[in-house]
Amino acid sequence: MRDWTLEELALSFLEAGQFWTHEALLVARENLYGKSRLVVIEGNRRLAALKYLHDALEGKPVSPKWKDIARGAKPPEKLFTKIPYLEVDSREDVEAFLGFRHVTGIKEWNPAEKAQFIAKLIDQRGMSYQEVMRKIGSKTDTVRRNYISYRLLLEIENSVENIPQENFEERFSVMYLSLRTDGVQKYLHIDIQADPERAKTPVPKKHLKALANFALWLFGDDKRPPIFTDSRQVEEFGRILESRKAVEYLERAERPSFDAALSMAGSDEPEILRLIERAADNIELALSQVHFHTDSKKVQIAVERLAKDSNRLLQIFPEIKKHLPREED
Repeated sequence: MRDWTLEELALSFLEAGQFWTHEALLVARENLYGKSRLVVIEGNRRLAALKYLHDALEGKPVSPKWKDIARGAKPPEKLFTKIPYLEVDSREDVEAFLGFRHVTGIKEWNPAEKAQFIAKLIDQRGMSYQEVMRKIGSKTDTVRRNYISYRLLLEIENSVENIPQENFEERFSVMYLSLRTDGVQKYLHIDIQADPERAKTPVPKKHLKALANFALWLFGDDKRPPIFTDSRQVEEFGRILESRKAVEYLERAERPSFDAALSMAGSDEPEILRLIERAADNIELALSQVHFHTDSKKVQIAVERLAKDSNRLLQIFPEIKKHLPREED
């Protein structure tokens, strides 16, 4: 609960003087610890905020922030004794609602929680990808990739040592995105189209060494950080894993560099292409207006610089220069 942001909820309770009825908890009666109890299925964050606020007002704040919230506050009447809830017959009765609300709806769970919910429907309820898709209102490909990603995470937990599990949830979305790349799929020998039965163990046992490497590069360990942290580098990571030379470097280096591996994979070409295409686009835009500024000294200097740079490019690519059309005098 301490990882959740609860303070704003507590302040809204104090401001409103009540637990909003339209945000009632969803509960089901289940046997727990030897007794029949009401177990909260939806609204645990709201309930946690209420419990922390109660402790703070009772003089037992869990942090200085909660102490400040409680200072001078008067607990609203019945805030802690009358909590609105809706009792459902079973958890299964509200699965579709939870799936839509938190996977595709307005109150999204974080990526790891979404994948865990989807995996629960498949593993515990025996549902197919298509059935989950219809229940939560998502796409079949998204359901499949979430399931495989979560099973991959479990395989890392069970097969790879020394990977701090606190990194899993934070970096789950990066792992999920990486599975879209051919490089990751081929390196781990993952079938991204696998049915649930085959996807329960996404990486074959004979490739668990590759899985250990992948987990180390993605999550880091107690001694080494991940080789990259920005989700925008996922495509480049996939290209690295498609290069035998780059993979061999990653596997043998004690502290491999992402940039060095990227260079070995020959990924400078996409960047150079992007720069040249951007320059060409900008020149085409300038040509539509530049004739209005032929007397400008600044524009003349810029054009001269462009001409020199273009001439150097043509010297590097002489075949292109041969095929350029010659203007008539």
